[in-house]
Amino acid sequence: MTQAKSYIMDMDGVLVSGRTIIPGADAFIQQLEDLEIEFLVLTNNPLYTPGDLAHRLQSIGLNVPEARIFTSAMATARFLHSQHSGGTAFVIGESGLTEAIHAAGYIITDHAPDYVVLGETHSYNLELITKAIRLIVDGARFIATNPDPVGPAEGGLVPACGAMAALIEAASGVSPFFVGKPNPLMMRTALNYLDVHSENTTMIGDRMDTDILAGVESGMDTVLVLSGVTRREDVNRYPYRPTRIVSSVAEITL
Repeated sequence: MTQAKSYIMDMDGVLVSGRTIIPGADAFIQQLEDLEIEFLVLTNNPLYTPGDLAHRLQSIGLNVPEARIFTSAMATARFLHSQHSGGTAFVIGESGLTEAIHAAGYIITDHAPDYVVLGETHSYNLELITKAIRLIVDGARFIATNPDPVGPAEGGLVPACGAMAALIEAASGVSPFFVGKPNPLMMRTALNYLDVHSENTTMIGDRMDTDILAGVESGMDTVLVLSGVTRREDVNRYPYRPTRIVSSVAEITL
């Protein structure tokens, strides 16, 4: 594997596990900073703004600047702006999504919106889901931040965007366009945000079906870390392989 000039990495399972730093992750981030290597933490989590996430990471001892964090909510907002600037959207989500959509010049409304945008929320509301279904049936385009069916929480797994999107799709008959990983659009948007090229960038992730797939489809070198959800024996089930497999980011030599 050629030495990368920049890195894009997932957050959960790569840098942190819940509210705990994965051993060596803090040293890896510090080494990237010391060597002035471009990097970006890329997450499908649309709940929080980059500032929120930076604060959460710093509170457990991981110093990742706000400018080094890119979320599926940010990618979704940029996609909307590129497709139809100055549009309107009905949004189900938290501040990470609503702030990004406002920043893209969109108006959030439930009156004949151009798009219905589904993210994640701490408590899905049946009334809002019903409103979304009716707006989609009436002609609003259906966009979702990420396809993950479940997400981690302190008490265990919780339904995530992909699961709620499936409900809305079943009721409306309309399939959503997912912006987040493994859609290569998310990777290209992140590369543009970082102002780097895929051939000189390595994707680090803990999931074969999102992180590694997105990297492979974007023409990037990929590193699978075994500090998250994937076990080494799981890799052979997939028709594509990472460039390299390591126990954690602590094994990556810059």
